[in-house]
Amino acid sequence: MYRGRTLTLSFPPFTKAVKWILLANAAVYLAMTLLEAVAPNAADVAAYLFALVPYRVLHGWIWQIVTYSFLHGGFLHILFNMLGLWWFGAPLEMDWGKKKFVEFYLFCVVGAALTTIVVSYTGIAGISPQTATLGASGGVLGILMAFGMLYGDQEILLYFLLPIKAKYFVAGVAFLQLISAIESARPGRGTGVAYIAHLGGMLFAFLYVKFVPQRGLSFGASEQYFGLRNSYYRWKRRRAAKKFEVYMRQHDQEVHFDERGNYVPPEERKGNGGGKSGWVN
Repeated sequence: MYRGRTLTLSFPPFTKAVKWILLANAAVYLAMTLLEAVAPNAADVAAYLFALVPYRVLHGWIWQIVTYSFLHGGFLHILFNMLGLWWFGAPLEMDWGKKKFVEFYLFCVVGAALTTIVVSYTGIAGISPQTATLGASGGVLGILMAFGMLYGDQEILLYFLLPIKAKYFVAGVAFLQLISAIESARPGRGTGVAYIAHLGGMLFAFLYVKFVPQRGLSFGASEQYFGLRNSYYRWKRRRAAKKFEVYMRQHDQEVHFDERGNYVPPEERKGNGGGKSGWVN
């Protein structure tokens, strides 16, 4: 991978969130492998509970929109997903920080699940609401999409030999996923469940990078919350000020508050100057 103008064959560091997501996936894969060896029925129950099945999600099993991403169908499946998570996720975490990176990864994982659920009820690509989906590919391809959008001019060594700019590599991956999804929709070609999840993860990554505030969804949501809360408190103060004005007039006294609910002293009302007193927002 190129960083700036310098070609480096070194791998990125194991950043904190990437490391913990990778270890969690590896631990689940090991546990499921052991269960399949010593207690196949228990492994089947675990897969039944935690793989993504749209019908079950819509009947209350909402945890599956996250837990499916920790299950994998084989060693190569988890290997390539975790390599992608490491290679492309570590640079994002170094730039964004742990909190925003985890938020983004989960956003893509859930987005891939929601896309799969919606498409499953259309019958497109041979998917049905009873079709099970598993794997972190939706989240990992979301990471790849973000990498291509943010570091599009950096070059990746394709097959460790051919340099290609990240934006062209990501565009090629997205095109192949789309073509594969279309091909799988043809009769006798199986289901395109994995490709739909992949495309969903990439779509939600695009939306996140393009439209989510720079400091992340949680920060934006907290800003909205505190903004609404402060607006409510200001409204309450203005309302209390109006009530107090009415009350004082009923007792033959005149008091005034400005449009923000701040008390206006008599000398200011007469135009004699003086500092503003009372409540200040």
